[in-house]
Parts: sequence; structure tokens; C-alpha cells
Amino acid sequence: MADLLFADAELAALYDAMNPCRDDYDFYRPMVMAAHSVLDVGCGTGSMLHEARDAGHTGRLCGLDPAPGMLAQARRRDDVEWVLGDLSSVAWDAEFDLIVMTGHAFQVLLGDDELRDALASIHAALRPGGRFAFDTRNPSARAWETWETEVRDAFDGSHGERVRVSRKVTTPFNGQVVSFSHTFQSAVWDAPRVSNSTLRFFSKAELDAELARAGLAPDAQFGDWDKSPLSETSPEIITIARRI
Repeated sequence: MADLLFADAELAALYDAMNPCRDDYDFYRPMVMAAHSVLDVGCGTGSMLHEARDAGHTGRLCGLDPAPGMLAQARRRDDVEWVLGDLSSVAWDAEFDLIVMTGHAFQVLLGDDELRDALASIHAALRPGGRFAFDTRNPSARAWETWETEVRDAFDGSHGERVRVSRKVTTPFNGQVVSFSHTFQSAVWDAPRVSNSTLRFFSKAELDAELARAGLAPDAQFGDWDKSPLSETSPEIITIARRI
């Protein structure tokens, strides 16, 4: 997922370097390759769709993202369709076999109205029987409690500079959302760069109820990228739903 905290153009250029290995991409790739038409909501730098095209996907690949900085990275290639915006600004009608939201992008849907409007748009954009695949962090695992103590190795930025990143919870979890910041630092920069984000956490029951309201039925749910069963302690809630 390309988190919205990377919306700034300079930070967007760091995203792929910061996330070189993506277990979620490995999970979604077979579905993407098997679908003739794919919409990636919150596509970020477009790396998953780039990989699909490189692997021989010959159908329609479309990436949607509200961050101009991210799409500037994605548009370095023109063999994929790129759309600036979000699900509230587009109106596709039964055009896609598969819609994906990777990298916990689903969790930026903070309000009930925003969530329901997004799911309605997804339902409308899917062909009958089409699938919607997405992931959210399992709130029972309380991932935010370890965010400040997790240590990331320094990585090389887009111009070869060494970049370090730290994370801080700025507003504690209130039963629904948590806010946090990322601080990026490099010896060659004049000052650190800070980006902020807020994410909503959904229980399985909440997800299932909202999907049903939107006319989407879960075909499968997993607790991690190895397709292990969903449990109370699973780090993820990975859902594959079908348009009814």
C-alpha cells in the first residue's frame, strides 16, 4: 500500500526503496495474472502493475491513486492506465474482473460514509462475479503497540543518499483509529522530513457486515500472507470477496 503518508513527491520517490520486498504482492500476483482486467486502488508507485506487465499480463491494468507524487513515479511507464483520484471521483460500470487494495490501503477509509461510498463504487466497477481482494491489520493483534520500537535499517534513497526512518504514534488507538508519523532523516538533507497518517482498524465482523451491505460476499479470509487461517492473534485480515 502505498500509504497516503507518501503523498509528497520527494517521499514518494523513497517508497519502493523503503519497501523492497512485498509479501502482499506475492499473495495477490496469481489473482492479478489470472484476471483479464484489473484495477489497483491506491496503486502508489504502480510497482505491482509494473511487475504484472513484466510477467506477461496482456489485459487491462489500471492504477488509481489520489497522490500526484505517487502517480508521477508510476507514470514513468506508459503501458498501464493511470488515473489520479479516488473511488469518489470515478464511475466505472462493470469493467473489472478484479479490484485490489494492497498495503493496507483499505484502512485510510476512516468514516462510515466514506467507507460505504467506496464499497459501492467497487461493487459498481466489478463485473458480476468479479472479485475484490484487500487487506487490513487485525485490531486484535494491536500492531500499533510495537510501531515505535520497531527498528528499520537505513536504506538508499532515490539519489543514493542513506535514509533512516522512525515512527511515532501521535494519537493513541481510540477503539477505531490511530494516528502516527514517520520521520525521514539523511545526513545530506537540510532537515528531517515528517509525514503523518491516520488508519482505521476493522474487526472481521465489521468488515463482513459492510461487505454484505455493499453486495459483496467473502469467498475467503486469511490471517497472514501464507494463507494461514484467520484467528484472534493473526496479524492480518486478508479478504477475497465476490460481487453478488
